[in-house]
Amino acid sequence: MNDKKFTFWQKWLTYANVMTVGIGLLVAFLGNSFFFDLHNEATVDIFFGGKISNEELMFKNWLFGIIGGTIVGFHVLMIMISENAFKKKEHWAYRALWYGLVSWFVIDSGVSFYYNAIHNIVLINVVALVLIGLPLVFTRNEFR
Repeated sequence: MNDKKFTFWQKWLTYANVMTVGIGLLVAFLGNSFFFDLHNEATVDIFFGGKISNEELMFKNWLFGIIGGTIVGFHVLMIMISENAFKKKEHWAYRALWYGLVSWFVIDSGVSFYYNAIHNIVLINVVALVLIGLPLVFTRNEFR
């Protein structure tokens, strides 16, 4: 792979994670906004029988705050790895990004599947896996 192609995928990786940091901030602070209508509607249907009390909404908002903060922290770390060790083609960085991405995907999707929250897998997890996994797939030969 030439340096231009590698740089393209390395920047894709960084910007995909920057975008995900933005989504994490939205989850934390605007989790009930129109951005998450589909996700929220499916969540309320599955876990709250189609209606949600004020107390349950407060609990959901608190959980979204924690989840949003975790999303931000995880993806800031991925940005730092992408912009430093990954850019320098350090093998550990490539493995660390894959291990972090796959472990999150398997656990989050497994728990979502167990609780029948398929909407979370489709709307969030698969999108993130593809968006962040693509540059890792296309740069794999640079780390062998």
